[in-house]
Amino acid sequence: MSLVLVAQFLVTLLLVAPTVVFAIQVLSARARMHAASPNASVRQRTAVLVPAHNEEAGIAATLRALRLQLRPSDRLVVVADNCSDSTAKVALDEGAEVVERTDSDLRGKGYALDFGVQHLSRDPPQVLVVIDADCLAHPGTIDALAAECAAFNQPAQALNLMRAAGESLGQRMAEFAWRVRNHVRPLGWQRWGGPCQLMGTGMAFPWGLIKESSLATGNLAEDMQLGVDLAIRGNAARFTPAARVTSRFPNTVAAAHAQRTRWEQGHMSLLLTAVPRLLKASIQHRRWVLCAMALDLMVPPLALLTLLVVGMGILNVVVSGLLLGEWLLPIVSAATLGLLAFSVAIARARFASDIVSLWEFFSVPWYVLSKLSIYVGFVLRRKTAWVRAKRDGE
Repeated sequence: MSLVLVAQFLVTLLLVAPTVVFAIQVLSARARMHAASPNASVRQRTAVLVPAHNEEAGIAATLRALRLQLRPSDRLVVVADNCSDSTAKVALDEGAEVVERTDSDLRGKGYALDFGVQHLSRDPPQVLVVIDADCLAHPGTIDALAAECAAFNQPAQALNLMRAAGESLGQRMAEFAWRVRNHVRPLGWQRWGGPCQLMGTGMAFPWGLIKESSLATGNLAEDMQLGVDLAIRGNAARFTPAARVTSRFPNTVAAAHAQRTRWEQGHMSLLLTAVPRLLKASIQHRRWVLCAMALDLMVPPLALLTLLVVGMGILNVVVSGLLLGEWLLPIVSAATLGLLAFSVAIARARFASDIVSLWEFFSVPWYVLSKLSIYVGFVLRRKTAWVRAKRDGE
């Protein structure tokens, strides 16, 4: 076998693995199973931490929804981080406890979270819940997260959904991809007892875990990195779909592109560094849950996975099939693409038929191609600094 075929074989296998994981997650999520929820009638003292950077336009609605869910012993703390607007004043008017942080050099959500945890450490809660300033926590969310933490002494992650800001097909396709990533896949992994990635908002932690964590970072994927670190320490997050937070994608094309670039490039950067760490720790400590987290993390963003599978399939047909007369790899690539397409179709039919119609679903190739600039940018001019996406009207 030539070196070219060996290289193609290895790359093809590297794409088969995440596709199979994706398919297992989708098909497992489709099964109807009902897990018992922890009793939320009596819960531990909870603090809700809201990191905010120039969020004066929307933070009031976020805080009002949270205040309705708090108990007398709870705290609601807003970290007004490097704000140049009236975020702090609006938060105070809504009854929140506000601390302000100013540091033009150390920017990013991780630094704001660390600042908030340090503030709370003077009178620590038993459970810490993190909700982003542009998110709406649905009724019962705080109770569900706090109960999950108390029952298992592990981090808990709410169902985190984003809504399309408009009726454009591109926005709705983005909402579909987000639902697959944050609802379908963690739900499917939960069926097998697998861990959940942290999603940045709707996260809850027992205080003893979060106070010892390294939060002060400008990492583009600080939430996922924290989840990996906690898992290696023996405290992987649990998916808690009974808790739900929602927000909206930015309405402008430029803001939406900047937001997705930060998310997806952060995910890809973490994939390169965290997957080897998790696999190594899984072998060393003989903990399958770390292997499960590595397998989940190695599934790239859906558009990227599609591009890679299609691109490798074309290469296999041209080089292996037409030039070398070896058709095994083209057949494997075709089967991989078929499995991916089938899994995506099942996810749409079961979980997202209200977002994208069957006929609109055939526009998936155009959506995938629209993300190409993000992935090219990851190779040529990767972002390394956290930048907040502009909100509507800014």
